[in-house]
Parts: sequence; C-alpha cells; structure tokens
Amino acid sequence: MLRRLHKEQPASFAFTPMNLEWAKGQISKYPEGRQASAIIPLLWRAQEQEGWLSRPAIEHVADMLGMAYIRALEVATFYFMFQLAPVGSIAHVQICGTTSCMICGAEELIAVCKELIAPTSHTVSADGKFSWEEVECLGACTNAPMAQIGKDYYEDLTPDRLRALIARFSDGEVPVAGPQNGRYSSEPLGGLTSLKEFDSGRTQYNASAQRAVDIGDTVKRIDGTEVPILTPWLKDKVKA
Repeated sequence: MLRRLHKEQPASFAFTPMNLEWAKGQISKYPEGRQASAIIPLLWRAQEQEGWLSRPAIEHVADMLGMAYIRALEVATFYFMFQLAPVGSIAHVQICGTTSCMICGAEELIAVCKELIAPTSHTVSADGKFSWEEVECLGACTNAPMAQIGKDYYEDLTPDRLRALIARFSDGEVPVAGPQNGRYSSEPLGGLTSLKEFDSGRTQYNASAQRAVDIGDTVKRIDGTEVPILTPWLKDKVKA
C-alpha cells in the first residue's frame, strides 16, 4: 500500500518544552553518531503531541537527529502506526478486523464507525472530533471484537457498546478502558476455572486499565508533563 503525506500541511512544528526534554533524553541513549536510532520514539512522540505526523514534524525530528529528510520519511511512511493525515481532535478509533474480531462482529463495529464518524476510513468526522480505520490484529483475540481508541484497548464490544463509547467521548468523558462486558481481563466469561487463589487482592481494574485510569492519557494529546522524565542510563556517566 502506497502511503503519502497529506496534501494539507501546517507551516511548522515544535515539541513542547517537556516533550523536547524527553526527546533529548531518548537521544542520549545512543553513542555519538548513532542518534538516528531514536527516530521511531521521536516520531511517535511527535504524533502523540499532535495526533498525526505532518511533514514539518518529520523534518524537525530529522534535523534533531542529523538525518536526511528522506531517511526520516522512509520510516514514517513504512510503519502503519504513524498517521500521515489529520485525525479527530478527540480520538482516532482503530477497529481490529482480523480473524477473531471479524468472526465476533468487527464488521458491525466498522458499520458504526461509518455511520457515526465518516463513510470512509482516515476521514475526520464532520464535527472534527473523530476519525477511524480498520487495522490488523491488535492481540486481544480473547476479548474480540475490540478497538483501540487513543492509547487504550476497549474490548468485548458490541455495536451498541461502541455507540455508547463514542457518545461519551464526544461529551468529554473518558470511559474506563478494558473489557466492556463486565469481566475483569481475559478470563473465561463464566469466571476463573483455575488459579482461583490469585483472584483476591487485585486492583479495581486489570493492570492495563488501571494504568490508563491512573495516568489519564487515553486520548490526551501528550505534552510531556504526564509522567516523570527518567534517564537512568545517564546516572553513571561522568559529567563534563
């Protein structure tokens, strides 16, 4: 599949101060002359900040890493996780359409996206809030069908549940990620059948959903203030 940059581009791009500090920390992982190894995390943070990757963002990252623009463009256009067109201001909805999800109702979820967001994928909704696409397996087959909305997985979906999620996001809520049918994680629908002794002392939500609740970054545009910036690989380096 040929991937091109969007025809409409912003005039410029700059990391927020905290994202810039984070980016410099990532670059410091690598020896002098090997800074290009940080290309994927820096492009990803640019996308997390803006929602998508613009040409100015790609070129800005290339300049930071001393790379030719074409090399950065090769990376950005190769990996489908990079969005090369604007996405919804609230969320980009990714519907898993691979085998397990397809069998369990992914096509009905796609129909909801076509109805509520836009008739075609990678198209921003009329109100500017949402966009959607069908993606390959996201690895949550036990909880099929599912969707990734922003950073997190919303699992065990039905068309009505997806409709409700989109409505709540539209109203400014951030629904708790994870299974949407009442189960804790990916245990059998009827409850645990083994290892029952580990069914006590758990958090209110499973580990992934709990982390999403604690940080609150499910659909947030990342500015670098969400979590501490840690560079433990620098602790043993002698400062000049």
